[in-house]
Amino acid sequence: MSVGVDFDFPRWIAARRGAMEQQAREGAMYAFSGEHKFRRTLMIARPVTMALEATTRLWRDVARTELLGTAVKVTDQQYPRVWEAAKAAGAALRVRVPAVFAAPSSSIKVKVLGTQDAPHLIVNLELAEKLDDTELLAAIAHELGHVQNGHILYTTALHYLTNGAAFFVRWIVQPAIMTLQAWSRRAEVTCDRASLLAVRDVDKTLAALVRLELGLDKGSAFNAEEYLRAMPDVKKGLGRFAEMFRSHPYVPKRVQALRLFAGSALYAQVTGGDPIGKPSLNEVDKQVSDLISVF
Repeated sequence: MSVGVDFDFPRWIAARRGAMEQQAREGAMYAFSGEHKFRRTLMIARPVTMALEATTRLWRDVARTELLGTAVKVTDQQYPRVWEAAKAAGAALRVRVPAVFAAPSSSIKVKVLGTQDAPHLIVNLELAEKLDDTELLAAIAHELGHVQNGHILYTTALHYLTNGAAFFVRWIVQPAIMTLQAWSRRAEVTCDRASLLAVRDVDKTLAALVRLELGLDKGSAFNAEEYLRAMPDVKKGLGRFAEMFRSHPYVPKRVQALRLFAGSALYAQVTGGDPIGKPSLNEVDKQVSDLISVF
């Protein structure tokens, strides 16, 4: 990461783009194709490119020090459960684990922030104590999915646009937020798949997802079918338009999307099952695209 006064963002992103795309192709065969397609629009949307440039400068000059000032670096001696979960998730996904920090930040549960060259995995101190080992593995694997798929700069920009918008030029904030939220809803599908690939158990992964999204009192003895029956149809009614202002799809959509992936030939191959007769990832992605569409 550059430390000079002048930071030529366009030149840096051009130099990194090829390496990031190669990493996404080689390291994330499970990725949701809808996210890749949407990401192409991000680099030509002026409010987004300005937000990415400003975020990179903010992270380098202020945000990193501010965030990590009260954090504790995770090692095999400090927060060993987090350390073991991170190692296990990295091994399962075959991705290098970035520096891990336990922090008291109330605005973060588990999140990777920084740049693609220097990501930092932040785990909320209180949450780390309350999650069981499987839930912790699922949460960290989800974030490592962002690392593996070249998402870091975008997720960091979205985090600071929504939590520190005063730093940015006012006219870029809302257009950039809405564009990045639309991308993020697709990226979350990819990273839920990363969780499943690390945990290798559909029901446990879904239970962890629900517990993290809806609260620590949810998700125990999770039954996906009962959960979906109990939820309203998120494709109907005025409520669906509110999803346009969310960075994550509604939980029922994420549950259904992950179950579709779990039934794919790719997941069967990865987990030692029989892929014969199961839908290809391309077929699954077509169903998921329709599922997560807001309209």
